[in-house]
Amino acid sequence: MSYEYGQFSVSHLRKVKKGIYLYNVRKYWECHEELEDHWLEDRGDNARYVYWVVIQAATALFHYEDGNLAGATGMINKAKDKVLSCEAKKVETEIVYKFLAWKKFKSIIMRIPDKPSLESFEELHKFKFSNPEKWSKHIGEE
Repeated sequence: MSYEYGQFSVSHLRKVKKGIYLYNVRKYWECHEELEDHWLEDRGDNARYVYWVVIQAATALFHYEDGNLAGATGMINKAKDKVLSCEAKKVETEIVYKFLAWKKFKSIIMRIPDKPSLESFEELHKFKFSNPEKWSKHIGEE
């Protein structure tokens, strides 16, 4: 199946694979760094909003783990804005839903109040994306 430019595709999934692995093992800052490189490379491609949501959620969790409520709050509120941008720009595809458990991920993000407590981040902290090590046969890798 082909996608319009700007929609999340298999090539985007390949790019986020390492970052998603890092997110799942709670290496949030490393996830941020990994995905930021791809985010910068893909200027002009609206699919990068998916990377941006993950980057900002990972950064929020980095702050959460440090007990920095202000940092976590600022980042999660920015992530919410990017979720809305993904929807408005029609970036989401069945690939992002299937491989990133996107509906669940964005639902968790959107339920965090604008003025949260640290406890508000617990569900997001427990969330894991589908295991990227199992994507290989679906994304053309051996």
